[in-house]
Amino acid sequence: MIIRSQARSLLARTWPFVLAICLQLLLATASIYLLSGTRIIVAGESTWSKAQKDAILYLDRYAAQGDEEAYQQFRQALEIPLGDRLARLALDRSPTNTQQVREGLLRGEVHSDDIGTATDILRLTWDMEWMRKTIGLWRAADTYLDQLVTLSMEIRTARTTNPRNIDLLQRRAWHLEISHIDASIAPLSQAFSDSLGMNSRRITQVLLAINFGTALLLISAILWFVNKLLTQSHTVENALHSERERGYTTLAALGDGVLTLNDQGLIVYANPAAEILLGQPADILLGQALEKVLVFERTELEGRDPVFVRLMESPHPFRDEAVRWIRRSNDQQQLAVKLMGSPIQQEGQLAGAVLVLHDVTREQNFMHQLNWQSRHDTLTGLENRSEFRTRLERLLSVPRNQSRPATLLHLDLDQFKLINDTSGYTAGDEVLREVCHCISRLTRDSDSVARLGGDEFAVLLHDYTPEQASVVAEKLRHAIQSLHLQWGTRILRTGVSIGMVHISGVDACAQDLLRMADMACLRAKESGRNKVLAYEHEDHAFKRYMGEMDWVERIRTALDQNRFCLFAQTLAPLQTRAEHGLHFEVLLRMTDEHGQIIPPGNFIPAAERYGLMPALDRWVVTHALHTLARYPKQLREIHTCAINLSGMSLGDESLLGFLQQQIEEFHVPPQILCFEITETSAIANLDNAIRLITELKALGCRFSLDDFGAGMSSFNYLKRLPVDYLKIDGGFVHDMLENPSNFAMVEMINQIGHMMGKRTVAEFVENEATIDALRKMGVDYGQGFCIAKPMPWNYEYFAAASTQGAKRFGTASQDTP
Repeated sequence: MIIRSQARSLLARTWPFVLAICLQLLLATASIYLLSGTRIIVAGESTWSKAQKDAILYLDRYAAQGDEEAYQQFRQALEIPLGDRLARLALDRSPTNTQQVREGLLRGEVHSDDIGTATDILRLTWDMEWMRKTIGLWRAADTYLDQLVTLSMEIRTARTTNPRNIDLLQRRAWHLEISHIDASIAPLSQAFSDSLGMNSRRITQVLLAINFGTALLLISAILWFVNKLLTQSHTVENALHSERERGYTTLAALGDGVLTLNDQGLIVYANPAAEILLGQPADILLGQALEKVLVFERTELEGRDPVFVRLMESPHPFRDEAVRWIRRSNDQQQLAVKLMGSPIQQEGQLAGAVLVLHDVTREQNFMHQLNWQSRHDTLTGLENRSEFRTRLERLLSVPRNQSRPATLLHLDLDQFKLINDTSGYTAGDEVLREVCHCISRLTRDSDSVARLGGDEFAVLLHDYTPEQASVVAEKLRHAIQSLHLQWGTRILRTGVSIGMVHISGVDACAQDLLRMADMACLRAKESGRNKVLAYEHEDHAFKRYMGEMDWVERIRTALDQNRFCLFAQTLAPLQTRAEHGLHFEVLLRMTDEHGQIIPPGNFIPAAERYGLMPALDRWVVTHALHTLARYPKQLREIHTCAINLSGMSLGDESLLGFLQQQIEEFHVPPQILCFEITETSAIANLDNAIRLITELKALGCRFSLDDFGAGMSSFNYLKRLPVDYLKIDGGFVHDMLENPSNFAMVEMINQIGHMMGKRTVAEFVENEATIDALRKMGVDYGQGFCIAKPMPWNYEYFAAASTQGAKRFGTASQDTP
């Protein structure tokens, strides 16, 4: 490839010279060819003139003596001008008969090797202006040639038929006529010869002029091209010089150190960055062996480093991703570098190498800092949750027969949010730092202290008996309680609740230990705050907490794996004035890993306690609307589809937008949707509840107030909540026939609801007697196992609900104004 490129470069520089030489050779060849043809024609003219003279001489001798040999010589000599005339006549014709020209010239004793050249020259110049005179002279000689032929025939006839009648007088007459022809043709021959010679000289002069002019032109072109090459060469040299200077400037400006080596491994160039990295000026570095200048530290390699071997022996570039440490000569500072090397090759041979030293000291320090930050809390400098858990796992990995006693403390500051709310987060951060100092002061260096997040801390006490650990925990509680931080005009105080787990007495993993300590801390807060409470394995509250945490994990897994399903329970109209159409409530169920249905009472309490209800509510809404969209035919028969919303969802500002988006996405008529909210959650989030109800009712949705009557201030807030249905709490309904006070409560709620223009629904309807009592009381709808049990919400549900409603409550399906 290199040879081919060099050949192209050489050809690009030399082709004008080659072209000039070829043109000059071509012109010289043409000139020689033309001159050669001219010479042949001139020689032919000489033969022509001589042959005419010989013919006249031999004819005169034949006429005088009658010598037969003289006559034959005459005929032979006359053949030459006759052949030339034949060639001339062929040239005069158009088109030219080349074969006849060649035959004529051959008869004119032109050498056979010269006939082609003579023919080409005659054809080329025949019609030229300066040849017309010469050709005219040639034609003029034909008259005398014809006279000579006629006279020869006369003499021949006389000599052959009656030679005795030829007297002296006759011979004298022939002689005079021959002499006259000779005298007449001689000037023409001379003029023809002179004209042809002049034309020959003219051609020679023209060819000389053309050759000379062409030579001058080619020389000028070559000189111009040479000058151009010189100019380009000078420009290239200047560009190379500028590029070299730019390269040196670039190398000098690079942050990476660059060393250039010769084939002996000696430094021949070092840029300023390399001088700084190695701590030596360039005049000292130049000429030194690389392996003496570049000494790596923190390495366990023995012998020659592979980097030097690859750099000086490998023909391929390389990039060493390993971080290597060097020590700078002038200040002994350790620097981290990465190496890149590339060989320098000349004609396929290794002539040196370039080594680049990339300084990664800052990156290494930054990575060290990131590593520290990934394991520590930036505010307090303590270990974070991840690092603390790692230490805890490392402690638990020690075999039990080699383990030493240890205790885990979980600290949660009391009323810390109040500090942030009243004095700001900056004050809260300062309190956290003071707490950190306090914990560090009362623990040993061998103990592990971490900030778990927010206002929670953890301490791992090593080699402490339970009694000693309890003493340390109490000291920590007292010290934090005693903290008084002056913040402007305020005195900031806080307390701490501490949960404690003695690790040596519990067989659990790190995650369980942290949960146990957290649970103990929670119990300490629930029992009055600012206390130390140790985890007791047999404590029922702890067991309940652990069970709830298990349910939290199961709920999250079920959400991830979509292991929830929807049931529906039909509500029956109890009065003839009830609305026409199917009325049902959507209920949530969870399925376990084996497909078994889990009732909501098992997992809803944990979901409510640990903030999972908003996720469950959104799952129910999405899948309920999707199910409605799947049954467009049954959709026309539905009057009300009731969907529950939890109190936590009511406090979510984004819930309204989510519901509007879901309704629009599934194209479900909002008029059939009824969202159920509990009385207590509506009161707890009254403003949000009112805004949500108002916005969705504007779309056509309806609302139902669930568990009505269970709160303490139900009637005070009812007039502020624009709901459509009141669902009487099932605690009043299920035994209303046996409990007069509950009966009276149901009756009162129903009357007040109707007075306020709301429909009423009785829950927990479990027998026919209760249905009759509710119908007489005027309750609009009933819901319970006696009416319809919950069943999976699918096509079979719609079929069963329609049949059941027509059979049992057919009289109530009429639409009464």
